[in-house]
Amino acid sequence: MKLFKRLFVVILFMFILLIPAFVLGATGENVSGAEALFVANNTWMLVATILVFIMHLGFATLETGLTRAKNTVNILFKNTAIVAIGLLTYAIIGFNLMYPGEFIIGEFFGFGGFGVSSPEGAAGLINYAGGAYTYWTDFIFQGMFAATAATIVSGAVAERIKLHSFLIFSAIYVALIYPWVGSWHWGEGWLSQMGFYDFAGSTLVHSVGGWAALAGVILLGPRIGKYVNGTIKPIMGHSMPLAAIGVFLLWFGWFGFNGGSVLSADPGEVSLVFVTTCLAAAAGVMGAMILSWIVQKKPDLTMALNGALAGLVGITAGADVISPMGSVIVGFIAGIIVVFSVIAFDRLKLDDPVGALSVHLVCGIWGTLAVGIFSVEHSFFIQLLGVASYGAVCFTSAFIIFALVKKFLGLRVSKEEELKGLDIGEHGMEAYSGFQIFRNQ
Repeated sequence: MKLFKRLFVVILFMFILLIPAFVLGATGENVSGAEALFVANNTWMLVATILVFIMHLGFATLETGLTRAKNTVNILFKNTAIVAIGLLTYAIIGFNLMYPGEFIIGEFFGFGGFGVSSPEGAAGLINYAGGAYTYWTDFIFQGMFAATAATIVSGAVAERIKLHSFLIFSAIYVALIYPWVGSWHWGEGWLSQMGFYDFAGSTLVHSVGGWAALAGVILLGPRIGKYVNGTIKPIMGHSMPLAAIGVFLLWFGWFGFNGGSVLSADPGEVSLVFVTTCLAAAAGVMGAMILSWIVQKKPDLTMALNGALAGLVGITAGADVISPMGSVIVGFIAGIIVVFSVIAFDRLKLDDPVGALSVHLVCGIWGTLAVGIFSVEHSFFIQLLGVASYGAVCFTSAFIIFALVKKFLGLRVSKEEELKGLDIGEHGMEAYSGFQIFRNQ
């Protein structure tokens, strides 16, 4: 049976690689070089979209593994709903808010109208992005990014937030704040005009989600039993295998996250981005592993896993402009930073069950600033300005949204629900029904 599964995977992968040839064959023999390149570019962009979609499974399994069994259904439900919310809000308003075409207020705010509608004929196909991809490919690839910002928040506020309150926050934040601030750079807004650079989203995706996560953690407060009488009590996740699977799925999906951000199938650029992305992740593991081993006296798997993610987040802003050996340095430093950051947030009594603040916010900031350090083409001070601008607007916006939700709907579940578990309290079901060993975890 295993042999058949492996053969199926190999055949499926070969089929994906051969799609361009099938399409070109269907169009006839007289296919121009531009058309052939268009098909190859667009096919790669769609494959990258699939890889980014798989990252949502990675987030779901990582968050599930690093939290307690009694909250598993709740974690999975949030991560399922976020994908739907992200895609639908991006279709209704987000895409045209992020890429408005023309700005209404200077280069600060613009809106291209509600809904998505492809230009007719070649204008939405081969002429849409210089032959790199179609209008629809552009939308679906960017839509996958939109949902990621809310997923980052999910992990940080896990195990004590009301489900409906979180979903309402996510819908507002992803529909309005994420695409609006995204337009400042990716939509050719004011930061883009100043020379700010973020290749695939260390700031525009990860820190945007991280600032919102910080606001949520502050307003929610820590989980019951986390900080008692001035001491920090670890609350262990229930499944390290799930956490490890989640990280490897994210690492795998990051090849599409960064590789797809080349916005074409250019062999040189895509290959370079694959290398810098992978080396930074590997270096992140080593940085976090070495430091945590020194500090904690024993090797900590969760730190090593978050080290990989720290390296990935760190290189995302400059994966195409930082050299391979530079990416090793960026990733290694990110791995060190994430360990210090996790410890620091705990000492500040900011309870983050999965380390999302450290991985996505802190390492997102580091990665964005690293572009100004390791790339001679970009200014460190402009990068710093971008980090500060996104931080001020995103944190303030998220704090206001969370505060309003807290005032009118409530933000945190009751003490009884939290102790019993959100699976029973919010959903009336168990992830591990019949397995007594998990019931009290």
